[in-house]
Amino acid sequence: MPPNRTEPPAPGPDEASAAATAPAQASASSAGGFKAWLPLIATLLLMPLLAYLMTTLVLVPRVQKGIGVTSATAAEPTEAKRSPTTAKKDTVPMNKLLVNVAGTMGSRYLLVSLSLVGSDAEFKTKVQDVEPQMRDLACGALSTKTLADLEKPGARNLIRSELISGFNNILGGAVVQEIYLTEFAIQ
Repeated sequence: MPPNRTEPPAPGPDEASAAATAPAQASASSAGGFKAWLPLIATLLLMPLLAYLMTTLVLVPRVQKGIGVTSATAAEPTEAKRSPTTAKKDTVPMNKLLVNVAGTMGSRYLLVSLSLVGSDAEFKTKVQDVEPQMRDLACGALSTKTLADLEKPGARNLIRSELISGFNNILGGAVVQEIYLTEFAIQ
C-alpha cells in the first residue's frame, strides 16, 4: 500500500499576505543594517573636525591669553624680531657670582659669570643703576638650585629664563633680551 499522501492545505488569506510581506521585510532588514551603522560613520567623520575646531578656536586662544600673547603679536612678529641685526645690542657683564649649592651643607659651590644683552638705548645705564639688586636676585635664584637641578639636561636654559624674568621685573620691562652664561662651574 502506498503511503497516504495528503496535500497541504491551501493557504488562507492570512498566510498569503504573510508570504507576500516576507520579501519586503528582508529588503527592509538589509536597509536597516546601513541605518544601524550611520551613527558610527557620522561620529568617525565629525569627531576629527570637532576636535580641530575646538583646538583652534577655543584652546589655543585661552593658552595664548594665559601666557600673555595676543593674536596680533603671535601672527605678526615685531620689527625687532624681523631684523635682529638692525638694532644695536649692548652687552653688560656680570662677573663672578659665587653661591653655595643647595643641599650640600656648604661643601659645594657654584661660580657663574653672566653677560646680559639688550637693545634698549639706555641699557647699560639701567643695568648699572640696579646692579646690586640684580646680583642679589641672581645669587638668590642660583642658591636654591640643588646638584640634581644643576645636572639636569636643559638646566642652563631654565636658569637663563628664570634670570631674564627676574631681571626684567627689576628693570620694569622687557629690557634684558638674552643672557649668556660665560662661566658656569660647580666645585
